[in-house]
Amino acid sequence: MKSPRLRAGRRLALFPLLLAAAPPVVPATRPEGVPPVEAADAAVAEADLVRRLAEAAPAADHQVLALAVRAMSCALRDPQAGVDPRRLGVIDYSRPSTEPRLWVFDLAGGRLLFEEWVAHGRNSGDNLARRFSNADGSHMTSLGAFAAQETYVGGNGYSLRLRGLEPGFNDRARERAIVIHGAPYVDPVAARLQGRLGRSLGCPAVRPQVARPLIDSLRGGAFVFAYYPDPDWLRGSRLLAGDCAGGATVASGAAAGGHGG
Repeated sequence: MKSPRLRAGRRLALFPLLLAAAPPVVPATRPEGVPPVEAADAAVAEADLVRRLAEAAPAADHQVLALAVRAMSCALRDPQAGVDPRRLGVIDYSRPSTEPRLWVFDLAGGRLLFEEWVAHGRNSGDNLARRFSNADGSHMTSLGAFAAQETYVGGNGYSLRLRGLEPGFNDRARERAIVIHGAPYVDPVAARLQGRLGRSLGCPAVRPQVARPLIDSLRGGAFVFAYYPDPDWLRGSRLLAGDCAGGATVASGAAAGGHGG
């Protein structure tokens, strides 16, 4: 078993706009009323951050990182989204489960924290996730942007609730108990033998030995971006389209939800 992929040495040199006064950053797609110069400055800052993220995580796809930064920049303009600009998690579900496909960045400290394996829902596919859903009981993974919220201890141990920020794509995350938790079936050694990781009931499950530190790095508002080149989501995501006022205001249910899976 490989040790947790904890990276403390690669500096990101976070660009100033992401931690500046509200609104923290302006999306590359300029909304009505935003001065062109401000929008241009933000676009340059976003591009610089993407470059630095790619340097810190060279195995990650540059275009996926760019979409994550674009969506996060948009979500930060909506205070109801509850997003902390200091932390970012990116999941690339276009990659097979046998490869690391989860990256966690500490933007404020300038570090890549984790490069990890992550499971997808059992009905999303085998080694490759190909089907995604927002429906309760689907046992599929949901795509899009989430705000990491509070932790709890449940049937899968120490877990992290996720609030879906994208109506129609993941806004039932809390109702579905879509959470980050550790699971013994997330075992890269076994995955090499059987051709895939074990699968969840829709949760982005991680290795048990990294679950607590990884969850603690995200809890309390980190922006988590789950990607797959799904045409409906790419066309329909308000955050990717730059609809920053309305893209992150619809949360999943206020109920605490179940214990995930």
